[in-house]
Amino acid sequence: MTTGLLDLSGITKSYGSRRVLDDITFSVSPGRLTGFVGGNGAGKTTTMRIVLGVLDADGGSVSLDGARVTTADRRRFGYMPEERGLYPKMKVLEQVVYLARLHGFGRAEATERATGLLTELGLGERLDDKIESLSLGNQQRAQIAAALVHEPEVLILDEPFSGLDPLAVDVVAGVLQARAAQGASIIFSSHQLDVVERLCDDLIIIAGGTIRAAGSRDAMRAEHSTLRYELSGSTDAGWVRDEAGVEVIDFEGGTAVFDADSPETAQRILRSALDRGEVTTFAPQHPSLAQIFKEVIQ
Repeated sequence: MTTGLLDLSGITKSYGSRRVLDDITFSVSPGRLTGFVGGNGAGKTTTMRIVLGVLDADGGSVSLDGARVTTADRRRFGYMPEERGLYPKMKVLEQVVYLARLHGFGRAEATERATGLLTELGLGERLDDKIESLSLGNQQRAQIAAALVHEPEVLILDEPFSGLDPLAVDVVAGVLQARAAQGASIIFSSHQLDVVERLCDDLIIIAGGTIRAAGSRDAMRAEHSTLRYELSGSTDAGWVRDEAGVEVIDFEGGTAVFDADSPETAQRILRSALDRGEVTTFAPQHPSLAQIFKEVIQ
């Protein structure tokens, strides 16, 4: 699969006097899953629609591999809107085959692609059911199949995990990870920050039409980390509360979570713990995406 780097640079959009996007700049890299998170009205869907050419930006540019995106380029994109967009009276397989044929595949290849993808998404036994007869979660899976059936190089998904139970989330996550491993550039929005944190390689946080943070998940965690540690051992950890330079956040039996005023203090606590008995865990505590999100949008 030939894939490309999707770049947004200086995107602005206003409705009358209200600016809804202000200097939106970020990249979506091939072979990586990029999470796009923000509250309602933050500008996620507007940004996606501009990338797709559904809306025109007032300023800025969208490029693929350094060249401005064209209509022909967008035929290599896949899009799943947050709103349901399938024909309710059509059968599941019939619907996805129809969409594959719109992308230029012959009937036999379209049927093979659609059948394989729907089976991969857990809908192999529902191929002849009408869309309207499916649960909302299964309709969501069918809609994801519709976005993927032509093997897009760039995949844009608006709330793909909405309405899915935990098992279905795992199935869809596995499908997206497989497409990323094949080299696709994938960006998706979601309010389910735990799913985003587990799945994404890169994160973009938007609020009030501006990008508040962007980068790899690990780099963002490191940037927003404090000197917080978890210590577990064979002896009661209550002694940590009496140590200088330490604030205990949580304590139970042999486990303490604490903030240290310096790395040297943390190492002193570790040495003291080793003097007292066996240490089973001593590890820095990284902030969750939810914590980072709250911090950067304030």
